[in-house]
Amino acid sequence: MKLALVAVYLLSVFHIHFRGRVRLPFMRQLFDHSSFMAPINWFMHTFSRVPSKPYLPLDQFKELEPLAANWQVIRAEAEALRNMQKIKAAEQNDDAGFNSFFKNGWKRFYLKWYDASHPSAEQLCPQTYALLKNIPSVKAAMFAELPPGGKLNPHRDPFAGSLRYHLGLATPNDDRCFIDVDGERHSWRDGQGVMFDETYIHWAINGSDSDRIILFCDVERPMRFGWAQAINRFLGRTMMTAASSPNETGDQTGLVSKLFKISFYMGQYRRRFKAWNKTVYKITKFGLIIALAAAIIFL
Repeated sequence: MKLALVAVYLLSVFHIHFRGRVRLPFMRQLFDHSSFMAPINWFMHTFSRVPSKPYLPLDQFKELEPLAANWQVIRAEAEALRNMQKIKAAEQNDDAGFNSFFKNGWKRFYLKWYDASHPSAEQLCPQTYALLKNIPSVKAAMFAELPPGGKLNPHRDPFAGSLRYHLGLATPNDDRCFIDVDGERHSWRDGQGVMFDETYIHWAINGSDSDRIILFCDVERPMRFGWAQAINRFLGRTMMTAASSPNETGDQTGLVSKLFKISFYMGQYRRRFKAWNKTVYKITKFGLIIALAAAIIFL
């Protein structure tokens, strides 16, 4: 039984790794966070109602049209937040989902995050908040800022239960500021949206001289069967809500982000160990991984 479970897990990792044209090095993929979610994501991809391709046509998501129609209203609230310096990195290392992005200049302000509560969004962005509240398929949303020179390294998002929608708000309108999804580039433009599958390898860079602010949304992946949609909705409601992170005091911090805050400080000792001797660090790391795998299989 255990061997069968290990086999299913490895097959699902292979599915994730070979999906698309662009891939991570296999050893990195094997221990990447997207691999830990691989069996769930295999299920999502198998029963998805949308095709397996990096970019998807927006005409399949009519419910998002009010966002594009009101992009100038949304932009005004985003620019007001930026002027108040409310679009920012997590101040307490309590953002499990996006912590690695902050070191390269990326910033965010949460407008919605699954079933978590963000009173600051309703207070500071009432019009955008109201628009999003009326679109149930948008499970998460934020203003995302990428300054000149900012970048996001190649990665896959860990959960395939959603698709990613970007709406350009205040962008450089410049091809040097772009996102690359599975080798295909999209340059943001004010008032224009794009939908893509974030479980393909993607990365972004702002090589222009101007700031970039977008509306960033997670849209529930449409599934082929009602029971599969219900499973997707349940997983999003439970797992993803637990990863919520606050904008301000009074916003909800999920359990995963609370635990991440603790692990972040524990990781400082790991980073010191790595800096002391990379070879010993790698031997120790792989030894622990092999020991854990052996324990799972044979115990």
